[in-house]
Amino acid sequence: MSKDLLHKIHHENCLDTMAKMKDNFIDLTVTSPPYDGLRTYNGYSFDFESIAKELYRVTKNSGVVVWIVGDATIKGSETGTSFKQALFFKECGFNLHDTMIYSKASQLRQNGARYEQQFEYMFVFSKGAVKIKSIIKEKNKNAGKTVKRTCRDSGKDDLKKSSNVVSEYKTKGNVWFYGTKKNNTKHPAIFPEQLAAAHIISWSNEKDLVYDCFMGSGTTAKMAHIHKRKWVGSEISSEYVELANKRIKPYLDQLTIF
Repeated sequence: MSKDLLHKIHHENCLDTMAKMKDNFIDLTVTSPPYDGLRTYNGYSFDFESIAKELYRVTKNSGVVVWIVGDATIKGSETGTSFKQALFFKECGFNLHDTMIYSKASQLRQNGARYEQQFEYMFVFSKGAVKIKSIIKEKNKNAGKTVKRTCRDSGKDDLKKSSNVVSEYKTKGNVWFYGTKKNNTKHPAIFPEQLAAAHIISWSNEKDLVYDCFMGSGTTAKMAHIHKRKWVGSEISSEYVELANKRIKPYLDQLTIF
């Protein structure tokens, strides 16, 4: 894929876009597929297994794929699509680096027989060992306090006591809470900009190449650009391509930083 094809949303099936990519091309993919028919995606469907295989081919060694997905409830049972897809990614050769949770402010109402659905999975797959980029830290509520612990001495039956001062910051947990702003676009399922930005910061460096195979409303492209990453996207729906291009147009004249 030549440089003139970067910083562009390709109006086509993502398999056609990835076919133009050489092996080990993408540093990071951040995407959310239309799963279980919950989103009709303007009448389009996708070949998951072929896409997973291609993502493995085009992802660089130590690269990451963030796959944000959930499950529908059909005939009284959750489909388990998310788990099936995660296991297939492993069959393709990916490591399941982390199983994260995106906890949403909005809830999918249930019929009273089960609890309201409040989250989606964020599977973080890696091609080989992840070279840690910039894992996000957050303020520690107990910073400065002395904590005493009792633990078993390694290889011994004796218990030993220890104490340490809690540091100011700690690694962010893998359950992420993001409120959803009012969706002013025509896209049915836009995920928060902060969520895309956090993954981009965590799993890539400046000038790395970020891909979204279901670009939708353009969130991944916008946040990749803001955080000084190169990017490329695929989107099969002409309506969503138009929507995303309009959204990211203010940023397209600022590509000299790359």
